[in-house]
Amino acid sequence: MSSILAVVHQETSDPGLVGQILTSRGYRFQQCCPALGDELPDPSTYAGVIVFGGPMSANDDQTLPFIHQELRWMDRVLAADVPLLGICLGAQLLARALGATVEAHPEGLREIGYFPLYRAEDDRLFQQPMHVYHWHQEGFELPNGAQLLAQGDLFVNQAFRYGKRAFGLQFHPEITAELIELWTTRGAEQLLLPGAQAQSLQVYQHRLYSKAVETWLARFLDHWLPGQARSPWMLTA
Repeated sequence: MSSILAVVHQETSDPGLVGQILTSRGYRFQQCCPALGDELPDPSTYAGVIVFGGPMSANDDQTLPFIHQELRWMDRVLAADVPLLGICLGAQLLARALGATVEAHPEGLREIGYFPLYRAEDDRLFQQPMHVYHWHQEGFELPNGAQLLAQGDLFVNQAFRYGKRAFGLQFHPEITAELIELWTTRGAEQLLLPGAQAQSLQVYQHRLYSKAVETWLARFLDHWLPGQARSPWMLTA
């Protein structure tokens, strides 16, 4: 059974829909949390590596040793040519590892909730506009040599590819109704910040947009891990 390494940043982290889809296709997940002292393993022993989000900043490498370690470790993942997927903080860490800048919105705005996403002009992975879930206050510049895949209104750079196997997604395709409930409850104070959506609006929009994101995610994961066995995927309500 092939293994996927999930690098997470909190004890309560959950791979959500990404984990459900890949598990249904026969992958085994191994979770690693450097923030809690876990050692980052040799990436070459995995079929793929996913670095998930977290409340810290990709710029915290001077104050949080594990952020510094992850930035250096990403160089090993890229050198090993292992499929790498960065989600939110993970995408920002990947961008920084590639020499790009990560910074807050100039007007102090957040993206918390569902926001529209538009494909870049020459990209085929995002064939039509869709609404995706966000929870972040910083965004990334496009790294040198990377291809822009998708854009947004508040934070322009939303998805990129570096080489053939490394992808960064500013949004959270793994989100589920249960995760929205958890995040908006534990982070209720952040829903008062500029750009954040109310919990009720997030729940409503999840009902509207989650199926389209689920369909896109299944196809994206097929592209990210090519040559693996495909199986029909439909999340039950």
